[in-house]
Amino acid sequence: MKGKLILENGIIFEGNLFGYLEESVGEVVFNTGMTGYEEILTDPSYYGQIVTMTYPLIGNYGINLEDVESKSPKVKGFIVREKCDYPSNWRCEMDLEGYFKQNKIIGLEGIDTRALTKILRENGTMKGIIATTELTKDEIDQKLMNFSNSNAVMKVTTKKCYTIEGSGQHVAIVDFGIKENILRSFKKRNCKLTVFPADTTAEQILNVNPDLVFLSNGPGDPKDLQDVIKMIKEIIGKKPIVGICLGHQLLALALGGETAKLKFGHRGCNHPVKDIEENKVYITSQNHGYYVRKLPENMKVTHVSVNDGTIEGMRHKSLPIFSVQFHPEACPGPRDIDVIFDKFLSFI
Repeated sequence: MKGKLILENGIIFEGNLFGYLEESVGEVVFNTGMTGYEEILTDPSYYGQIVTMTYPLIGNYGINLEDVESKSPKVKGFIVREKCDYPSNWRCEMDLEGYFKQNKIIGLEGIDTRALTKILRENGTMKGIIATTELTKDEIDQKLMNFSNSNAVMKVTTKKCYTIEGSGQHVAIVDFGIKENILRSFKKRNCKLTVFPADTTAEQILNVNPDLVFLSNGPGDPKDLQDVIKMIKEIIGKKPIVGICLGHQLLALALGGETAKLKFGHRGCNHPVKDIEENKVYITSQNHGYYVRKLPENMKVTHVSVNDGTIEGMRHKSLPIFSVQFHPEACPGPRDIDVIFDKFLSFI
């Protein structure tokens, strides 16, 4: 079935629809990873986004339910140059088409994804529609105007608090859309984990008396989460705090820093980051559209992006506070910097 990607600047790409054939509106972004589409599809940080894969062939090793990063796909749509109809891998449980139909995700294939990526790089991330029928200009404008991703975190956070038992240190995790491998990374270190919804109060977190408070990754603009920023302010100085991605940005805002939106974001498993303190460069997995533009007072930069010089990590000069913008848990991506989880625990 023929379909179209309609960008908010008026550019249209025509291709073939697959998966669940229902129109979808979202923010169109691109990911530069060569593998890892299962993890990308199920990463809650992609909630509200239509993801374009720059690697041309997607689906060649199928889908298996061991490699997902949350309970279901979170993307609003998926765009590929070519979808593999006959995957070949001993772990494969279903193909991409069946997985999308089962989870009500629309896909579009057969468009020039390199040209689309170039447009997004030059013009910046923009809203788009994967359309299944012909739309008038007024209909397109209305659908794009009505789309908002401001409540994304509350859509993907856990609905209730839960505990994962462990014999080691107690980590309170605030879930803004956490990836499963972050939980696995702490469990591997024998931590006891208490996972809280995003709308939890500081008092509720402090009542469990954790050794460490961890702020997770998640979707959307950190400035939309004013109640969360207030909660973090109330914990600062009372417990050690660490964070990844959105958690890093929220921590910066709580400490008086500033965040801003990147032109087209960092998304992929091949982003070089320099550790200033160790004078080493690591290849990291990243997925964010916002960044820390202004460092808070009394914080120092620990990591920077080799590609564009943006802040990728920061540490407080006197308090036990540390956060990174990249994803040390990877999935997908290299595990070069998994040691960051040991560094998190060292702040206890």
